[in-house]
Order: sequence, then structure tokens, then C-alpha cells
Amino acid sequence: MQSSERLIRLRAVIEKTGLSKTSVYRLANDPNSDFPAAVRLSQAAVGWRESEVDAWIQSRRVAA
Repeated sequence: MQSSERLIRLRAVIEKTGLSKTSVYRLANDPNSDFPAAVRLSQAAVGWRESEVDAWIQSRRVAA
């Protein structure tokens, strides 16, 4: 059995990363970025895998 993966919405991504809405979408849509891609939840909604966002944040700390 696989453990469930928590999906978080944009507001939580902004709070975790400190990025603006525009920056989150720009990074998520940039094929050269290592920022996690959004997961389509419905026609009008997306979310991000919390573990991937956390890993991205951790990689920024190591690089600094």
C-alpha cells in the first residue's frame, strides 16, 4: 500500500516558499526550473505535492 501524498493549494505554496503568486506560476511553468510542477485537480484548480515543495525549499537552503 502506498502512503497518500498531500496536495496543497497555491495559498499554502506561497506561505511555505515566500514567493508571490506570479513567481510560483512562472517557476512551475518554466521547463528549465527545478520548481515542482502543478498537479491538475480539476479544470480550474491545481495543487502541488507538499513533499516536492518541501524538497525544493530544502534545496534552496543547501545552495545558500
